[in-house]
Order: sequence, then C-alpha cells, then structure tokens
Amino acid sequence: LSMYAAYMATLGNREDLFPNSSYVGKYSETPPKYEIPSEVMADETFSALITEAEKYIGMPYVWGGSNPNTSFDCSGFICWVYTQSGVCNLPRMTAYGIYLRCTPISASQAQPGDLVFFANTYDCPEPISHIGIYVGNGKMLHCGNPIGYADLSNSYWKSHMYGFARPK
Repeated sequence: LSMYAAYMATLGNREDLFPNSSYVGKYSETPPKYEIPSEVMADETFSALITEAEKYIGMPYVWGGSNPNTSFDCSGFICWVYTQSGVCNLPRMTAYGIYLRCTPISASQAQPGDLVFFANTYDCPEPISHIGIYVGNGKMLHCGNPIGYADLSNSYWKSHMYGFARPK
C-alpha cells in the first residue's frame, strides 16, 4: 500500500504520460487550507486533535489504509488521529463501528472535534460509509482524495448526511 501511495502521489514520476488525467496535480498541489478560528484553537483538546490531523493533509485516500506509512481511508484516518492526539483511544474499526462508540448529537450541538457521519457514499452493508472531523463553521477535515477540508453545505455532503456524534 505504501508503494501504491507513493506511485499515486508522484504519478510514477511520469506526468507527461498523464497530461489530461484528473490525478495530475491532485497529490502534488496542497489542498486549500481552512483557517480555524483562534478561539476554537484555544481548546487544548481540539488543538491537539487538529494539529495531529493536519499533518496528513494532501495524502491520498487508500482503501484499508490506517497509518502514515500506508496513507489512510476515512475510518483509518479518524482512528489514527484521535488515538495519536490522545483525545480518545479508537482502535482500528469502520466508520459505523466508530459511530457506535459515540453519543449522537444534533447539528446544532456539534462542536469542533465532534464527528460527522455520512451514508451511501459507496455501496456497503453498514448504514454509515464515511466520516470526518467537524471543525466548526460548517466545515470538516476528512480523508477525501486527498485528505483535506470540505464544506458541509456542498450538495454532495448534504445529500449523504447521516448526522453528528461525540466520541465518549
């Protein structure tokens, strides 16, 4: 997996072979940064969490990936970040498994550091198929392709929204 991630990150060092590919620049250009408000960063727990999570911005999505050596899938990213930051010990599990270890909350109760869950982002047997870290102001940091920030008001995310939850 780490070799595949390196190949995808560099296009095999053959960008000339892929001039019209949507992958050209996808992993070599840093995704847009979101400036988290300073009052949110004053929370030491959230600050530790987001500091860990932002280390991996720009890394590719890799199915089954669960650490920086392999890159990450969405649930691998969440488990790694929450555990490594010391916020919450989350052993490797699926997005739905993470949801089951959390307390569901309403969107109006969501605070930076809570989790946001999505359904039907791909065909899977569980009701939840994607997960991200809510960072406030209608934004999340998630393991997209590549890892980066996303706006929850985007029609795609709105159509797949399952809900918010807080790790126990």
